[in-house]
Amino acid sequence: MSKRYSSIVVLTGAGISAESGVPTFRASDGLWEGHKVEDVATPAAFIRDPDQVHRFYNQRRRFWLDGIEPNAAHQAIAEFSQQFSGQFTLVTQNIDNLHQRAGTKHVYPMHGELLKIRCQDTGQLFDCTSDTQKEQHCPCCDIAGNLRPHVVWFGEMPLFMETIEQALAQCDLFIAIGTSGNVYPAAGFVQTARYYGAETVEMNLVPTTPDHLGGSVFDQEIIGPATVTVPTFFQLLLGSSVHNDKNT
Repeated sequence: MSKRYSSIVVLTGAGISAESGVPTFRASDGLWEGHKVEDVATPAAFIRDPDQVHRFYNQRRRFWLDGIEPNAAHQAIAEFSQQFSGQFTLVTQNIDNLHQRAGTKHVYPMHGELLKIRCQDTGQLFDCTSDTQKEQHCPCCDIAGNLRPHVVWFGEMPLFMETIEQALAQCDLFIAIGTSGNVYPAAGFVQTARYYGAETVEMNLVPTTPDHLGGSVFDQEIIGPATVTVPTFFQLLLGSSVHNDKNT
């Protein structure tokens, strides 16, 4: 990497956390097995059977709190975010907190955070590291049943979209890591970044998001495990940035 970038947007998906032991979304061996999406991940499901929804997310929360740690890819991005002199934005589709725990700056979890709960009336957030239940009273309104997982369910609008769109419009480098390219609106971020003139890089186990001719919509494809490819790429990127800063 020899070019100096002033604004970088990184999008991460389930692939970056898989190497920490977090099951990918609806993987054959994942925690979604045995649960239909409409039973645990929609507003209607929470209205119909809040007990089941709480149990499902309690199970996931307990699993993630049981020794799951940021891996080398999370750490490399965190170090880069702390040292990069330009504008840095990390958008993640993951509801784990591994980027935050690694120390990454400017993290926007567009699908929410499992280790937080939310009041349905006020929108106030509360940290959550234990099981929740329907009978639990909300700290801000004192109403039982008003707390729900702070997770974006199917049919709901992702979070931080205005901020994300602004970052995509201003960036000159967009990097997608470990994301399938199938879930919108995140799958369209690369097209938005390209429209505004950004260079685009995909880092994944397999190439995704073909264009209408069957080729990649990304300018560069880096294929391999995130714990191997991400540290190498971001070290080179940071080295280029520091070198160019010194020669400016």
